[in-house]
Amino acid sequence: MGNTSTLKLLVFIGLSMAISACATAPTPVPPARPAKVAVVLGAGAAKGFAHVGVLKVLEAQKVPIHMVVGTSAGSFVGSLYAYGYDAYALQRIALSLEKSDVAELIIPDNGFLKGDRLRNFINAKVNGAPLEKLKIPFHAVATNIKTGGQIVFNSGNTGMAVQASCSVPGIFQPARFSGTSYVDGGVVNPLAVDVARQYGADVVIAVDITSDIDSTIPTGIMETIMKSVEIMYNKISRIPITQADVVVKPSVGFVGSADFSRRNEAIMEGERAAMAAMPAINGILAKLRQEGRLP
Repeated sequence: MGNTSTLKLLVFIGLSMAISACATAPTPVPPARPAKVAVVLGAGAAKGFAHVGVLKVLEAQKVPIHMVVGTSAGSFVGSLYAYGYDAYALQRIALSLEKSDVAELIIPDNGFLKGDRLRNFINAKVNGAPLEKLKIPFHAVATNIKTGGQIVFNSGNTGMAVQASCSVPGIFQPARFSGTSYVDGGVVNPLAVDVARQYGADVVIAVDITSDIDSTIPTGIMETIMKSVEIMYNKISRIPITQADVVVKPSVGFVGSADFSRRNEAIMEGERAAMAAMPAINGILAKLRQEGRLP
């Protein structure tokens, strides 16, 4: 074989080997996107003490929390947790909380209670930190009373956002700032699973503190309003519940909307419900770790 033929053969073999190598080289697999786990804390007035018990268990079980979404009572507890209080510190705050710390009676004018003390209480507890500076991304859900639309606060004054989210119509005066009036987020979204999804949550653990409506007849204006609000929460929450990955449902039907005397029992019910949900939560987390999406 001549030199020219030999050279052509060597070039052919080299090209064949290069093409073969390219054909068999594995395609690089992009790193798995880290998963975001959100806890959604629902509306429910004094039943919201149960949120503290749920957070105690999630923390003790080392469940990662990358986002907190809160409506009404859920925004109160959620803002403090997102700021950096651990669950046991939250329990100390809850057990020492007095109604006068967060509400002041007024002559009724579109509400029996002003929200100034609630706003100031939260701002004092978070040392004036705005929402965007909290340690865990936090979203508070309120209702724009002018348009009837949902508003999600995730920047700006933390106390104002919580005040807006907690302003139960007829009980609290609407929260007024930035030229707009806001009322309780539970009017439109008592369990804001969709908000967590909107902001990128892959896994949503929803804490539903609504309860079946009992047959007792309220005796007074405030009790009637709160009973009406409970019915509304219960009805509106049914669809969001189906959209969560795990629903934690404390049995807190025995806690009245303004009953602080049973807060310790509500916290314990939160713990029980969270422990019952841990197998489902652990199953989801194990799958994500297997996929390389959680450390």
